[in-house]
Amino acid sequence: MDERGRYTRDEILTQPAAWAAALDVLEAQRRDLASLGQGGYAQVLFTGCGSTYYAALAAAALLQELSGMTARGLPASELWLYPRSSFFVGRTLLIALSRSGETTETLQACAAFAEAGRGDLLTLSCYADRPLAGMGKWNIVLPSGQERSIAQTRAFSTLYLATVWLAALWAGMDDLTQGMRRLEDRGSRLLARSAALASGLGRDEGFDRFYWLGSGPRYGLACEVSLKMKEMSLSHSEPFHFMEFRHGPKSMLTPSALVVGLRSSVQAGREAAVLKDAAALGARVLTIAEDQADVTLESGLDEAIRNVLYLPVGQLIAFERSLARGLDPDLPHHLDAVVRLT
Repeated sequence: MDERGRYTRDEILTQPAAWAAALDVLEAQRRDLASLGQGGYAQVLFTGCGSTYYAALAAAALLQELSGMTARGLPASELWLYPRSSFFVGRTLLIALSRSGETTETLQACAAFAEAGRGDLLTLSCYADRPLAGMGKWNIVLPSGQERSIAQTRAFSTLYLATVWLAALWAGMDDLTQGMRRLEDRGSRLLARSAALASGLGRDEGFDRFYWLGSGPRYGLACEVSLKMKEMSLSHSEPFHFMEFRHGPKSMLTPSALVVGLRSSVQAGREAAVLKDAAALGARVLTIAEDQADVTLESGLDEAIRNVLYLPVGQLIAFERSLARGLDPDLPHHLDAVVRLT
């Protein structure tokens, strides 16, 4: 058996079990975390670096959509180095996401936030013994997201899932938090159904560029799977909002392009039209959606909580392309598991 990528492979395939374990942790803290939604904050800021910045983008969009709370996602470096352009006036809830709990920019952003007295800090990480896990007024640690690989897969989806649970909790949508218990089964089925297709696309040497389309809460997820393609396979890969793709980026389309659409149900018609345009210009199109798609989620769940299911398919395509190009997904070029600044 090819030993390259063995950790990444395992981390992709074990995501559904990691989600279930994370939900157990969150439910155990439900009472304390529910009070945050009544904190009277002027805004909620989600922050992280790299992958967790993209999780912050997705989380902020969903929280505002479900609860009406004003929310934004920003890189930790922006909060740290450019606070005057990052913060609104008013009491803020800062939610910091980090797999390692050791990333310099995230630690600096949280420390500066606390020193300035801007509001309260909630941290989400995967290791209890790391600095970030002790910095917040509230600290959620999700050990099931821990990884040995450098490129995040299981950690990203587990941390993102926690933000979805929080958004549903603060919106008073208990039916959604309960429905998330079905994600373990739905995710396992999806991985089994999509493995062969992902392998075929990832190993197709005819592709030389990849575009990932997602809107609303799915834009941050499109950014993340695009990053996985870059990190693991060193391929040209870019994310876009669906409708923005028509405004210039479509000029890059050729028969060697794969366009992957994370299509919603709410805006299915408009998003399908963008994908139809891409196909007419010669690109190969892959649609991922709840139904009537190349890859169907078949979850039966509300769109707000099933978004996490878009991730494993993109991760698998990137993983397979990495192997096909003779690379090791566990060891991306020029990257470290933790960015520490001196």
